[in-house]
Order: sequence, then structure tokens, then C-alpha cells
Amino acid sequence: MTTTFGTLEPALSVRQVLTMERVLAGEPEVVAGAAQLDRAVRWVHVAEAPDVGVMLTGGEMVLTTGVLLAGDEEKQAEYIRSLHRAEAAAVVLGLGRAFPAPPDVMRRAAERCGLPMIVLHRPFPFAELTEEVQARLIRRKFAAVSLSESVRTALTGLITADAPLQRLLDEIASHSACPVVVTNLAHRVLATAGERPAVDDVLRDWERIARQAGGSEGDGWIRAELTGRGERWGQIVLCGYRGDTTTGRVLADRGAEALVLHRMLAGNSAHTWEEQSAQGLLTDLVSGVVPARQLLPRARAAGLPVNRRNFVPLVVREGEAAQLDRVLRMLGLPGLVAELADGATAVLLSLARDQDAEALTGHFAARLRSESGSLKAVVAAADPRIAWDDVPAGLREAQHVADAVADTSDVLDLPAVVRLKDVHLRGLVRLLRDDPYVQSFAERELDGLLCADDEDLLSVLRTYLATGRNKSRTAQLHHVSRPALYRRLEAIQGRLGVDLDDFEQAASVHIALLAHDAQQG
Repeated sequence: MTTTFGTLEPALSVRQVLTMERVLAGEPEVVAGAAQLDRAVRWVHVAEAPDVGVMLTGGEMVLTTGVLLAGDEEKQAEYIRSLHRAEAAAVVLGLGRAFPAPPDVMRRAAERCGLPMIVLHRPFPFAELTEEVQARLIRRKFAAVSLSESVRTALTGLITADAPLQRLLDEIASHSACPVVVTNLAHRVLATAGERPAVDDVLRDWERIARQAGGSEGDGWIRAELTGRGERWGQIVLCGYRGDTTTGRVLADRGAEALVLHRMLAGNSAHTWEEQSAQGLLTDLVSGVVPARQLLPRARAAGLPVNRRNFVPLVVREGEAAQLDRVLRMLGLPGLVAELADGATAVLLSLARDQDAEALTGHFAARLRSESGSLKAVVAAADPRIAWDDVPAGLREAQHVADAVADTSDVLDLPAVVRLKDVHLRGLVRLLRDDPYVQSFAERELDGLLCADDEDLLSVLRTYLATGRNKSRTAQLHHVSRPALYRRLEAIQGRLGVDLDDFEQAASVHIALLAHDAQQG
């Protein structure tokens, strides 16, 4: 981590000190260094000695009446320079007997050094200010330490319980009360947490936010680096944090510490988190639970080009997500890769409108077979979608085609890129398998065999119809004699009440069997 955990010292800023009632009673006026009022005040120190700088360690607000400086402009200038060298936060000069008005020499020196210089126009008991500031600093430090330990304990408990990344981020978001984003080094969003509307607002503007990723944290964008074993691999960002910066830093650093530990203990890598991000997005697209339009900010923040693109939905069997992602990178094709629940892997390509989607998809499939060394790696594809809202339907179509391919006896007879037209009737049945009318049709046509629960006869029927009603081939595949096969076919026809020599009746039974198998699969 870039900060040393446990050494944070919460501080007030010079600006905050000037808003205290006791200070306001002294009629403060900033006469130099107004641009530096957000400097942290670590301590308040009363000092009149001209060489006060040697007594300081940095971050002090120095209070003085200037009695030992009056009449000596060189001492006045050196006093300011010594505070600057000691990295003091500010100097407060009480006007009175020594200086009835702000001394020009000190003011000009402070302005050159960028040191905030404040004068008090009314008499002011320095002891009261010192006491109040010190008390506030101690309370803030105690509160920060307490918060730090509370957050660390909660996150450590989740890690010990083997909680997923999302659960850790939800915990951080609950403490920060703002969206939390985890990115890789390219500022692509890997994970988010927080109120969904607020997170979506952040993601819609993520390109601008990412460009300012190294900017000031004064606007509530608080970042902590994700670094482990000498490797920097991402950031955690509190987006629009409304509390004070010091508390935000505590939360961000505790969160970063937990994420790094989570990665080390779970054996995760930044690439694995990218896969999880893509998987969540593509799973939501396929399921249709979340409207596609609401997922567009997530896709854009994940680094997928979305403006004026052709989206090509693919589903691949016999291919691992890491391998597919590697092929995409080799070909320079932008896209997301994610494993689906049924063991298939989804790929969403994002191509420029002037690119040949069919040729590039074929090139991807050929390279995949070459890299995997397997001719069984078949890519199921839907037609390109121009509108983002049509992507979920495309992914589901590609998934249906992949399911239909899984039932095909010989994938070597199929093209490298399989589309709905290539799987013919089997593909249509796959698309319609959840339709209640199709389900009712299948049960009605096959009722005589399903009620008897005779899997052997169902298997014979399946082979007989798949071979084009070739009795010799069916007998050979089932290792039975022709007479034995005839007896089984007669039993099947008797139970179903059909004549399998009649083309229309056989076709009806075949469709019902395809639907039954698709539903069972």
C-alpha cells in the first residue's frame, strides 16, 4: 500500500480552524497564502522566538504577537522563511502593541513562500485557541483510530469467512455512504458497490472520471492504490465521498488493505476480477432481469466500446474463458468474455460498423481451434446487433444454438461458426423448448413411453429417427439383431399408437423427442 497503516493522524485544516467561534471573535484576516488554507494543522504552537523553525516538525499552526520581531525587518522576513523551511501549516499574528497593522515585510515573505498568514484584529487569548484545537485534534484522532479498527475488524471477519469480493465492497460502501469502484491500471471498472442509482450515475460519467483519476481528492474522489508484493494492479475509489478527507482516506486505505489481502489469500489476480466483472455483466444481459439500457454504463466503464458499434454475440463450448480472452487479445478484437452457468462461455464482440463481422468471427473461430488444438471448439453465433437493447436477445440466440450443437452427434460436420440456420429443426426446437404448448405437445406424443419410464425404448427410438429410420444402422449401434430391433420398434409403435413408417407420424414423434431432450437438457 502507498500509506503506512495505523500511522494516519487526522487533522484540521487551516480553513477549519479559522471558522471556530473563538477564532472568529478575534476578527481574523488572511493577508497571505490564501490558496493554501486547506493545509492540515497537526498541532498549535505559541512561539515568539525568531528562530522558531528549529523547534517545529511540520504541520504546526504558529501563534505569535511578534514582540521580538518589531523594528527588525530582516528578523521578520527570516521568521517567515524559517516557518516555511519547517513546513509549518500557517502563522497567526495577533495585532497590538508590537504590530498595530499587518507588517508588509512578513506579508510579502509569506506570499512568496506560500505560507498562510492570518492576523487577528482584536486581542485574543492564545491559550484558549491552543486548548480547543488540541482537544479537537485528539478527539478526531481517536475517532479515526476507532473507525479504522472497526472497519478493519469487519473486513477481516468477512475475509476469514471466505466472503466474495462483492461482499467486501458492500461493507466498504456501507461505511462510506457513497459509490465504491474498483478499477484496473487502465481505469476499467472491475467491481462496484453502493446504491444502484448513484453507482449508475458514476458509471455514466466514468470516462471523464477516469481521465481525472490522478486528480485532487478535495472534491470527494478519494483513491487508494491496490498494491501487493511489489506489484501495483489497480485502485479503489470512493466516488463523491461527503465526509472529511481524512476519514475518507481511512476508509479507502482500509478497503484497499482488505482487497489486497483478499486477493492474496484467495489466489485471485486482477485478471480474475476482470473475468468476474465481465461474467456479471454478460449474465445480467442473458437473463434479461436488468434492462439492457441500464447495463450500458457498466459495459462502457468495463472498457467495451459502445458508440456506433456492431455487437456480435457468441457462445463457445469446449473453450475456457481465459483461452478465449487470450485469442481476442491476439486478434486485437474488443470484447467481453464470461463463463455461463451451464459450462458454456459467452463472448460479446464490439466491432466498428465498417468491419466485416462475419469474416472476423470466422477468423476468431479458426484461431481458437488452432490455439486449443481441438476441432470440437465450435463457436455458436447470432447475427450482429446494431442496437444495444437487442444484445440480450442475441446472446440468448447464440446460447440456444450452442445448446443445439451440444446435441449434435458429430460437430465435425458443422461449420466453425454455427448459426441458427445451421442447426435446422433441432435449433428451432431449442428456441421453443420452454413454450408450454411445445412441452404439452412433447408429453402428449411420447406419453406411452414416458409413463412407462422405459429409457431403453426411448434410446432406440432416438437412434432410429436420428439415422433417418435406418434399421440396419440402428441395430448395429445398439448391438442387437435385426429381429430384436423389429420387436422393439413394434413395442414403441404400440405404446405410442403411431406408425413409424408413415413420414408425418414419424416426423411428429421426432419433433416431440427433440423437444423432450431439449427440456431435459
